Order: sequence, then C-alpha cells, then structure tokens
Amino acid sequence: MYLTRIKYLTAGESHGKGLLGILEGIPAGLSITEEEIEHQLKRRQMGYGRGGRMKIEKDFAEIYSGVRYGKTIGSPIGLLIQNNDWVNWTEKMSVTPVKNEAEKITLPRPGHADLAGAMKYGFDDIRNVIERSSARETTMRVAIGAVCKKFLSEVGVEIGSRVVQISKATDESQIPSDKSMTDLNNTVDKSPVRAWGKDAEIEMMLAIDDARKKGNSVGGIFEVIATGCPYGLGSYVDADRKLHARIAKAIMSVNAFKGIEFGSGFGQAESFGSDVHDEIGFDGNRFTRPTNHAGGIEGGMSNAQPITIRVAMKPIPTLAKQLQSVDLNTKENKLAFKERTDSCAVPAASIIGEHMMGIILTDAILEKFGGDSMNEVKSHMEISAKY
Repeated sequence: MYLTRIKYLTAGESHGKGLLGILEGIPAGLSITEEEIEHQLKRRQMGYGRGGRMKIEKDFAEIYSGVRYGKTIGSPIGLLIQNNDWVNWTEKMSVTPVKNEAEKITLPRPGHADLAGAMKYGFDDIRNVIERSSARETTMRVAIGAVCKKFLSEVGVEIGSRVVQISKATDESQIPSDKSMTDLNNTVDKSPVRAWGKDAEIEMMLAIDDARKKGNSVGGIFEVIATGCPYGLGSYVDADRKLHARIAKAIMSVNAFKGIEFGSGFGQAESFGSDVHDEIGFDGNRFTRPTNHAGGIEGGMSNAQPITIRVAMKPIPTLAKQLQSVDLNTKENKLAFKERTDSCAVPAASIIGEHMMGIILTDAILEKFGGDSMNEVKSHMEISAKY
C-alpha cells in the first residue's frame, strides 16, 4: 500500500451514470470549493489531439459530503461527477435487467485490458472490461488530487507539470529556476500541447496531425515537478515507506503510463558517479545543491530539492486504423473493435500525473507531521520541518 494517512476510492464506469470518489484523512479546516476542483478538471480535458468524448463531457465534481461552509470537517469527502454521455447509454449500461441487451463485443483491442480482463473474470462481452479500465476513471482521481493540491498549497508545496516529448518531437528548453510551479502551469496551460518551448509546440502538433491522418496515435513524455517539500518525507527504513517507491506505484497505476524516472533517471546508467551525484554545500543558512540529478529524493526520502519525475505514456491503443485480433467466441481472425478515441492524450496525462503526485505528497506530509486540523498540521511543520 502506498498510502498511510489518507485513503481514496473511486467507482464508476466510462459510460455509466457517473463517477464516485471518497477521500478520507484530510484534516479539518481546509478551504475547498467545487470551483477549485472544476478548474483542475478542465485542465485535464484540454489538449491537442483529444477525441469526441471531451466535446460531450463538461466535468464538474459535486462535493457530496465532508465539507461545511467551504471548509473540510475531518470526515470522508464524497465527490460525484455525472457522465453527460449517460443519456446515450442508459440501456447499454443499465444496472437493472433489460429486455433487449446490447450486442456483445467480442473482438479485444491490442494494448487494452480487454483480453486479459475477459479471461480473468470469465466474460463473453468485453464491454464489462472496457467500461472500468477506461481512462475516464482518472477524472475522479484528478478531482481527488485537486483537494490534495489545495492542502499542499496551504503548507507551501506547489506542483507543476509540462509535456517534454510527443512522438519524436522533444522540448529541450529549461524552466527558469525562479519560475514558480503556479507560473509554470499558467504558462503551459495556454499551449495546446502544454509545452514550454514554442518551437517544440509546433513540432508536437505536427506529429499529432500526422498520426491522425494515418488513423494512428502517438505517445510521449511529461514532467512533474514539486517544490517546497521539506527534508524527510518518506523513509529509508522500510521498503514500502520509500517516497520514490510510493510515487512510482501511484503513477504506474494509470494503465497508459509505461515508465518513470526520477531526476536524470535512465541517463545515469551511462554516466560516471561523479557526474550524477549532487554535491553538497552550505550558504550559511541552508545546505545547498548545485544540481538535482537525484530528482529531490535520496534513500527514499525527500532532500528539500524539487521532486522531479518524467513519465512515458504509450500511444492510445484504440486506433482508427484497427489492428488484428481474434474473436473471443468464434476464434476467427478479425479487426479489433473500434471505440471512440484520441490521437494523443499526453497533455491530459501530465495533469493526471500532477494530481497523483499531489495525493502521495499529501499523504507523506501527514505521515511525518500529523494533525487533525489544518492549524495543527501547520504548527507541527513550523516547529519541526527542515528545508
């Protein structure tokens, strides 16, 4: 388990009535509004290359419980997101028996959970798998993460993200060291692909256009950065308390994410140790580091440097140009089932990664400093947090 002080649970199907979420463990006294959560959900819906579903849904999370007069009260926070597309699926996804059931889908799509899920649960209709394994579920994760990000902002932690690669188009630009993560997000959110560099933005959009014309899809890499974390989030004493392991597990729980690196990550495999370990200095007040190859985590603990990860996302596996498959029932070779799809969802993925990071850091701060109310958490951090 990668959470120790907070818990969350999501429920719901892609074309069902909606998505449900419960977040437990947030201290009392945190100011949060539906509008703040809605802002983060809108960020997830944007991005060049998105498909038709984003034109249908106007995601809004109703706060169902756990908040009174705009502040958390310490009890579980319940969230509800309605699916606008439900009106088109009321019979196909009915929770009660219907006279005329929808035609069964028996052609699993390569790259999806379809075949493994059908074999696992004994389904003869992969619709049962499609609905829950869909990326639609991450909408609720962003809503839950939005609450966590608001908590983090109250204790001085900011999280930003950007896209650094789509297909072979890369953004090698560096984020200025004096740029806050709020400023970073405000800037890249204006880009159709959430890129910092304008030249890279154009190349990324061209790569998406090329894939769309060919009935194909493209993946990419995004970066998530968290600033303001004190020393010692996580621990070196137990495997399941190591911060990088907890972040990795949370990030990799998203189906489309296929790889993660911290700091300079995989590049360290071909480097000398003297080139990748961040030397330590002291400026008369704090320990300093001229570099951050470790990505803000050493020995499973935050080291007061920005926590930086990069995540690889695979191309969306539902393609207009369908791939070969085999019918579950007849075992005939046919083209895979085609569901509505995106050409590229890397910009949206960066928002999801941002909020998954927020969930983990919220849990790690509450684990280290504790407190049943925001005032207690802040007072504990004022006394013992080291930066």
